[in-house]
Amino acid sequence: MLKTNPAPLSTVILGFDGPSLPQSVASLLSMGLGGVALFKRNIEDPPQVRELCASVREACGRDWPPPVIAIDQEGGRVQRLRGLVSDMPSMAEVGKRGAGAVFEAGLETGRQVSALGFNVDFAPVLDVNTNKANPIIGDRAFAADADVCARHGVEFMEGLHEAGVAACGKHFPGHGDTRADSHLELPVVEAGIDTLLNRELKPFELAAARGIRMLMTAHCLYPAVDPDLPATLSRRIIDGLLRRRIGFEGVVITDDLGMKAVSERFSFQEILGFGFEAGVDLFMHCGAKGEGEELAHTLLSMLDGGDLDDSVVEASARRVMVLRTGL
Repeated sequence: MLKTNPAPLSTVILGFDGPSLPQSVASLLSMGLGGVALFKRNIEDPPQVRELCASVREACGRDWPPPVIAIDQEGGRVQRLRGLVSDMPSMAEVGKRGAGAVFEAGLETGRQVSALGFNVDFAPVLDVNTNKANPIIGDRAFAADADVCARHGVEFMEGLHEAGVAACGKHFPGHGDTRADSHLELPVVEAGIDTLLNRELKPFELAAARGIRMLMTAHCLYPAVDPDLPATLSRRIIDGLLRRRIGFEGVVITDDLGMKAVSERFSFQEILGFGFEAGVDLFMHCGAKGEGEELAHTLLSMLDGGDLDDSVVEASARRVMVLRTGL
């Protein structure tokens, strides 16, 4: 029988080094860890990937719902499985081919990642490509038009869902109007609140209305909404815009917490404190060298010390468990 108590570690998802599952991560999975995200450093060939994904499930055991086993397989520049599955053009290119092509791209992507053992794809990109100087989005977005991005984003999502893979839209509330790479520094989106509501948020609103189960935050600062905290840690943005204004009830996952936009500004204690208060459900650390495991142990230590609100952590863990039971 599956455990129904929402383990605090369900709120963490980790990356790791190498082509096999480290024992330290396997141990955390047995304690209810939310899951793993795989990257190029974990991937050799299809049999090895299938074996690795199977080992993640085995480590989780039969007492817990299936763990999240996620991959970034967007198409174009971001394809962690390049060479193992069919090459996919950028979403900007796919979007030019029309609605049917976008749905089929999502369906084909879903079928191929599912066959290797993945149950979550960190796609589609729901950012609107409004800034041509943007170093990180560009043709990863479907278009520079918010309505086109919204329509195609939902079509790609529905293709993934048809294949049995959960989609994760990104990067809320929109990373398209930036001039910096959040892997390296903290980007600032200077758009006013009306522009954010009428442009950046449109694709996320439609995706939420059409049943997307997971949305990823942006490590960007939006002074018009919150001049102090990036979206990932902002209650005004996650609880205020995403939960209350848009009405999203699914899982909110952070972008990689090893990225310099947050890692160089906030400690793990601050990330967890601000994050849970903001409404984050799943904290993702994709870094190597055991950094993510340190995040997991920091969470347990903070709970033991009374530094986190148990009820808030439990609410997030329950949302993650609902997601996992459907994978």
